[in-house]
Amino acid sequence: MSKKKYGVLLVNLGTPANPTTGAVRQFLKEFLSDKRVVDAPRLIWIPVLYGIILTFRPARVAKNYQKIWLDSGSPLMVYSKSQQSKLQQLLDESDQHHFKVALGMTYGSPSIEAAASELEDWGADEVIVLPLYPQFSFTTTAPVTDQLARLKSFAENRYRVINDYHDDTHYIQALADSIRPKMRAGAKLVMSFHGIPKRYVKQGDPYLAQSEVTAKKLAATLELSETEWEMAFQSRVGREEWLTPYLDQRMAQLPTEGTKNVVLVTPGFSCDCLETLEEVAMENKEIFLEAGGESFEYVAALNDSPAHIQMMARLVESQILTDQ
Repeated sequence: MSKKKYGVLLVNLGTPANPTTGAVRQFLKEFLSDKRVVDAPRLIWIPVLYGIILTFRPARVAKNYQKIWLDSGSPLMVYSKSQQSKLQQLLDESDQHHFKVALGMTYGSPSIEAAASELEDWGADEVIVLPLYPQFSFTTTAPVTDQLARLKSFAENRYRVINDYHDDTHYIQALADSIRPKMRAGAKLVMSFHGIPKRYVKQGDPYLAQSEVTAKKLAATLELSETEWEMAFQSRVGREEWLTPYLDQRMAQLPTEGTKNVVLVTPGFSCDCLETLEEVAMENKEIFLEAGGESFEYVAALNDSPAHIQMMARLVESQILTDQ
């Protein structure tokens, strides 16, 4: 019996090609034009996007990227490529099936379409799509499935999407193991997630509920009491209310409440990026320390750690078991 050929499509958000104003402008143009990301009426949003945001924001964002850029490129891209390579190596150990791991980005390059074509050309019998967002959201995972649905030739091949893994035992354990070395007596663990408008939750987005499950399972695994941890949300924009509490406000408040030592983790990110490295680990650390905090420890995303790659392999293999 011949081995079945499984394609594995890893997907992340994307990143500018380089930390320049022009590259950032091109990336933001594609990202912020997606109705899943900004659902404002086009007649209102497009003039704002082109007349204000793409005129003034790229230069500032480019400077922030320059703070965290690695010699080999954007952290998100560097870690994503390493995840792809290491997952390929691990899956190659299978003696039952053939695997090929491709990497696609929802915005920027390499595109989801290019990655899907790579797997088609390889002759995948079926494709398992793994968006690297532990919690499902209309703003992150849904754009991936939107793009897949538009790929008519790709749709001829069977594919299945792993919509989330927010409560996966191995994911929670890997996070807990990465946090433990940072914890010390008297420290509070802050689990910060990317924010979304509250309106989205009212419209049925499961993101908040799944984030809460992740946080509670992680706290339980770490055997933390209710006073030893809390949730927060970063990266709000605009005037409407987003999920609360806001991270920057909590970083300013915690020292006044007697919490002087904070360990901060971002359980919604599969790899470090501008948001985690600059906004969370730099900006919010500064806010906390200036407010009277004494120590701020950022726990890196799981990135390409062995436990993370093994978790990905288990997710892929669990999909294959449903065929048997």
